[in-house]
Amino acid sequence: MSMFPNAQNFKIDNVNVHSFEDSQKGGWKMLLKNTAPNALHDSRARFDAPKCDEDTRVEVTKELMDWIQDREAPQRLLCMTGAAGAGKSALQQTIAEGCSGSNTLGSAFFFSAGDPTRNDLSHVVPTIACQLGLHNPALRDAIGKVIEDSPLIFEKKIKIQMDMLVVAPFKRLCASGELDRNTFPHAILIDGLDECSGEENQAELLSTIKHCLLDNDLPFRIFIASRPEWAIRTALDNDPEGYLYRLAYHIKLSDMYDATSDIRRYLWTRLRGIGSRSRDRRAQSPLWPTKEDIEKLVEAASGQFVYAATVVKYVSERRGSPVDRLRAIIDWTPDGGQQTRPLELLDNLYRNILSSAKELYEAVDTNRGRDFLLLLRAHQMNADHRIGGTQNSTRDFDEITSLEEGGHQVLFSDLHSLVFVRQDPKISGVWEEMRFYHLSFSEFLDSELRAQHLFVSETRVRQYVVESCLQKLLQQEDFSENVSLNLIIGALHRYSDDQITYVDDLRLIDFTRNNGRWSGLVRFTLNAIQHLNDDLHEHELADIVKSYFDKWKERYKDGFPE
Repeated sequence: MSMFPNAQNFKIDNVNVHSFEDSQKGGWKMLLKNTAPNALHDSRARFDAPKCDEDTRVEVTKELMDWIQDREAPQRLLCMTGAAGAGKSALQQTIAEGCSGSNTLGSAFFFSAGDPTRNDLSHVVPTIACQLGLHNPALRDAIGKVIEDSPLIFEKKIKIQMDMLVVAPFKRLCASGELDRNTFPHAILIDGLDECSGEENQAELLSTIKHCLLDNDLPFRIFIASRPEWAIRTALDNDPEGYLYRLAYHIKLSDMYDATSDIRRYLWTRLRGIGSRSRDRRAQSPLWPTKEDIEKLVEAASGQFVYAATVVKYVSERRGSPVDRLRAIIDWTPDGGQQTRPLELLDNLYRNILSSAKELYEAVDTNRGRDFLLLLRAHQMNADHRIGGTQNSTRDFDEITSLEEGGHQVLFSDLHSLVFVRQDPKISGVWEEMRFYHLSFSEFLDSELRAQHLFVSETRVRQYVVESCLQKLLQQEDFSENVSLNLIIGALHRYSDDQITYVDDLRLIDFTRNNGRWSGLVRFTLNAIQHLNDDLHEHELADIVKSYFDKWKERYKDGFPE
């Protein structure tokens, strides 16, 4: 099945994939199966992708577009680095849309740490090759032929993939006159290199770009945006000189462009827009927000657009007056001069939003006794595929964590400035998944230094999920025809041991194949206790499992039900 959803109607830059799939042999279809549609600049998975507001980031946007359009400029690689929240992805999205509109966008790939289809190198080259091939039928056919002749191409190193799928076909067609390099869409955009898992993978992609695209006589102009992490920093350094230092045009976003005036303009425009749509007459007043409020927010943002964007999302939530919500943020914001480390004021905003949401959630009678922060952290770990490389839908995870149906909606109801839930149209049924608007919030939850008293360890989450699963199994009277049983057993398996698979899935659920007998569960539980103690040294978790096993023994001391 093609990874492109609804291939009959799916388009990349107004090119219909359906006709290609109809006419192309197996090679092109194999390519489609190895691409990452979520990484495209106009993917449905990125429906709320950030981009620059009109009249903001004008200078840097012009510089980027001018560089892309100047085919004769000697440096064919532009690297834009900047701190978390500086607006790199918004700029990259704005450039991608501009290039698409001017028919200069060859391909785009947006990495995302939380999406397993675009957080490593597996699909990068196929996705780039696919987009390039869609611009020229001869190139598309040539790429498909390479795959037909080398069906294991996708298992090879990405340098080999780039050479075989992009460089060789492109050069051959240029030489034969079947492709005009002077008119071919030449911009290749890569966003969020730092969100590609593993520094060695980031370095491998940079090296591949250098050896395949820069060292060959190709017309492509490559624009990469990233945090200044080790791989790109060392490649661009001048002392000692990195291998991209002389080849790349380097824009240090936070150093070269002061975003203060753009953030001020953004806040004025967005907050006044919120006020004009509000039913609160105070918000409709031309005196709201005040100049003093805007200046305090601009100072707190410290050049980070993510701070301003989070403020706007929080104020725009419908559960309260925008005037009151803005006042809360102003009151949370310390006076100038108190910032001692990067992201400190952003973290302060995150902590206050979380604390307020926690208080509101736990004050509701039906939520008393529930740990808001623990449940949120559990949903984060599930969404990030932290456990066993697997993700449950938010609905299934509600059941695993003992929430009522739709419980995640209540859990996230005061976090809409930080979290959203989206449905995946590619999966049959209703599949919902939690996503963060910005990676910095997920990193905040991971860091005890940043989250402070709101931090919840992964160990606590594992213990909670395991205990919740065990409690559900203890309450079962009959396992036969229980549709949620495999869900609970699967979660118990992953959360009790993410490191070594010591019982295969068939053994875990073999009691469901024996007319509901408990024998499989008993064997699994005994194995789990022994393995947690002896191999993983997770003694506290082993004690939790044992305590439930003892309850089972007491409950069924006269024999387990048949």
